[in-house]
Amino acid sequence: MCEKGKIIKNPFLDLVGQRQSVRKFEERPVEREKILTCIEAARLAPSAENVQPWRFIVLDEPERIKSLSEQAFSGLYRYTRWAANAPVIIAIFAERDFLANRLGKEIQGTHYYLIDVGIAGEHLVLQAEELGLGSCWIGWFHAKNTQKYFGVPRGWRAVSLLALGYPKYRKKEKKPKKKMEEILYFNYYKK
Repeated sequence: MCEKGKIIKNPFLDLVGQRQSVRKFEERPVEREKILTCIEAARLAPSAENVQPWRFIVLDEPERIKSLSEQAFSGLYRYTRWAANAPVIIAIFAERDFLANRLGKEIQGTHYYLIDVGIAGEHLVLQAEELGLGSCWIGWFHAKNTQKYFGVPRGWRAVSLLALGYPKYRKKEKKPKKKMEEILYFNYYKK
């Protein structure tokens, strides 16, 4: 059960609290320096056994984004077509063949490469937020078509796409989050 105490307010918590998923972007391009800074933040992320299983492919040319969108957001995945209007789409791939990932899957039942990519991607979107950019994780896309589109070999998996750009607007109302008492226990689990 959560014990009473105080949370230390700080700029990082403010940044995390203000970040939200953005699905409508201004038409202006994103500066390459900002894209590189976001990728650098992802590159510095920790990973299981430091294997760094991630690879990033950045699309910032409208015709390439349109072309990928026709493959990634078709049919069952059409509900994600809004991303075709983002000035930047970042495809995140993960290598699945590292020993740590194979052992993790077999022994623990955990796909560590997914955790690793999640950490790297979160570093990326938080850096984007700090630079005044909006972002949205996209998990609903045609992964096999995306893999073929980029010509990425077997052994790699298209894990996520990230839409990135200058937000057209920000929602004033935040989605509710669970209270600390609902998610935190010290030293034991108790209902």
